[in-house]
Amino acid sequence: MKKTLMSLALGCTLIGCTVQQKVVQVEPQVMEVKQPEAQGLKRKVAIARFSNETQYAKGIFYDKENDPITNQALDILTTKLASSNKFILLERQEMDKIMEEYKLSDNQGQKVGADYLIIGSVTEFGRKNIGDVNAFSRSKTQTVQAGVSLRLVDVSTGQIIYSEEAKGEAETTNKTVMGLGERTDYDATLSDKAISVAISKLVENIINNCMDRPWKSYFLSYDEDGILISGGASQGIKVNDIFEVVEKGKSVKNPQTGMMVELPGKTVGKVKVMYMGGESPQSQFSMVSFVEGAIDTSTLDRYYIKETKI
Repeated sequence: MKKTLMSLALGCTLIGCTVQQKVVQVEPQVMEVKQPEAQGLKRKVAIARFSNETQYAKGIFYDKENDPITNQALDILTTKLASSNKFILLERQEMDKIMEEYKLSDNQGQKVGADYLIIGSVTEFGRKNIGDVNAFSRSKTQTVQAGVSLRLVDVSTGQIIYSEEAKGEAETTNKTVMGLGERTDYDATLSDKAISVAISKLVENIINNCMDRPWKSYFLSYDEDGILISGGASQGIKVNDIFEVVEKGKSVKNPQTGMMVELPGKTVGKVKVMYMGGESPQSQFSMVSFVEGAIDTSTLDRYYIKETKI
């Protein structure tokens, strides 16, 4: 009997406290799009804003500009997009910046603006604690659930080309036996983990949607000093690269939605990159020369440059 009690005490000491963490991904209903095989030219992407649409932690002293959940989601999204090495990220955190991007795209192309805008929001956030008490042990589970919604806007058209919501969950569990072992306190890292899970799948779809659409650039100038287009080395452009020059299609109004729709354009020539300059992604340019075709130099806004299909 004495040996049995000693063995039990020793076992309790060894397993007195166990802490387990689990991160669960709740799959959104997303389209099946295969990952692009080639690296391709980088797209310019701006995160226009990220908002917290939940009521979590919104007390009397709530500061919208310093919302911790919003900042968490924004940092996680920015990090994941940057780590993909497929984008040039431009900072856009104020709503009026969206209108500025639209103005840049109106009649002048985007030139040095963003190709795409991302608008995000945390739509669901909650934390719960569940305890379980038995004769010789007790356990406590902390769970955080988060829902994130992202929209991807094509600046050249102002249309939402991708919209999806995903949910993520993270939890940690600790268990004590016969009162032995330390108990787990409030775990603040669970918030990051749950939001990160929710964003991960959406980022993959953002990458697919952006990279599946042709890279575009726009004429900056066309005179005796040379022909300049936007974009340079930071986007992956190299000397001797050849791009198609496309004349924009006619714009017609959709009677169902009331929105203007641009019809497919036609290729009118090809240009070859001769030289690149500029210090930052926003100011970089490429000097090109026509190797095929020609354009009306008095209406540069009627044309754009895109990747040549191989």
